[in-house]
Amino acid sequence: MTPKIALYGLPGAGKSTLAHLLVEEATSRGWNSSVVKIAEPLYDIQRYVYERAGLPLQDAYQQDGMLLNVLGENLKRINPNALIDDIAQRVADLDLDHIPICDDMRGDAAPKLANLGFTLVQVTAPDQLRRQRKQKRADLTAGDDKHVTEVPVSRDPDYQIVNDGDLDKLRAQASYLIERVAR
Repeated sequence: MTPKIALYGLPGAGKSTLAHLLVEEATSRGWNSSVVKIAEPLYDIQRYVYERAGLPLQDAYQQDGMLLNVLGENLKRINPNALIDDIAQRVADLDLDHIPICDDMRGDAAPKLANLGFTLVQVTAPDQLRRQRKQKRADLTAGDDKHVTEVPVSRDPDYQIVNDGDLDKLRAQASYLIERVAR
């Protein structure tokens, strides 16, 4: 069975950075891998909203956190499984030897991704460093860390990564994790 990895943690913990390092580590071993986002449909809708407002986004994953919170809340109101069903289909459409790495798992998705075979990895960082990183991001607006769409994960992680700001250390942890999960 092809490994799947889902990262979770507070904004600024380093989930996206770790995801890209995991892809690099997998690639260096000759394995196919890519980042898949649960929120992909929300980013699609966000792009549409900005285009309709006459302000197209420069980056497909630039975040208007307030808008993404509202979109996520309402999409889940309409269909609580919409985001999970979407990522499940996108992962199923990947080649069998492809390692998907999700960098935006939220608490309510944990049991569903675990059932899809994802290894759940909690990424943490010292709070002051995490807050500094979050402030430096080019978000259009900050999302609310306490918003209903930011439900904490209630199950223990399969692995935990502490990202204290040392990129070499994080890369070593990515190497270790990809080796462990790919066995």
